[in-house]
Amino acid sequence: MSDSRVALITGGGSGIGAAVARRLLDTGQRVAVTGRGKERLRGFAEELGEPDGLLTLVGDSAVYDDVRAAVDATVKAFGRLDTVVANAGFATHDTVAEGDPAGWTDMVLTNVLGPALLIRASIDALKETRGRIVLVGSVAGFVHGPGNLYGATKWAVTGLAENTRRQVTEWGVGVTLVAPGRVETPFWDSYGSLPPGHLLTPDQIADSVVWATHQPSGVDINTMVVRPVGQPV
Repeated sequence: MSDSRVALITGGGSGIGAAVARRLLDTGQRVAVTGRGKERLRGFAEELGEPDGLLTLVGDSAVYDDVRAAVDATVKAFGRLDTVVANAGFATHDTVAEGDPAGWTDMVLTNVLGPALLIRASIDALKETRGRIVLVGSVAGFVHGPGNLYGATKWAVTGLAENTRRQVTEWGVGVTLVAPGRVETPFWDSYGSLPPGHLLTPDQIADSVVWATHQPSGVDINTMVVRPVGQPV
């Protein structure tokens, strides 16, 4: 296997996922990114100048066949897999008492099932490299919000991170949960406006992800909650 490390990022064509991909490419890693939108992925690759170390893969992070195919394609193209970043996710921005259930199934499958499928599909390859699983959660997975079903999905991700760590640590695989506060990303597009106050940038969250993945062998960074200064909850 090449000495150059390899990362696979779901939802990697925009926002936090794209920022992580850029940072890792800048450090000399090879990166595969997945997403549902072919045009978005193509635009991302073109924006970066279509580097040899970037692989774009169209697929749904909540469909196991797609996730398994992405892992297989990454290993085939680059010869190894060191890091997976479960980044794909979205919010319906409504509540359990007053919201529209039509959008809930897709949100729950993407936000909760998606990370679990990525773990299942990648664990054998990560055992070989003693690699790392990064789950992108949210402050909403630590703080209760009135009727917040999106928050409930992120509470599930918080639990999934520790449950996974307790199993895979004996195989030398690390698990990091990165839980951002308010970040200026397309996450807010369906909300209609950005929230008030200072927001973090995707690059600032990417810095945290890259820092966690570049720890010395034997060091396992498990939980990182990253808020902008001024966000009270």
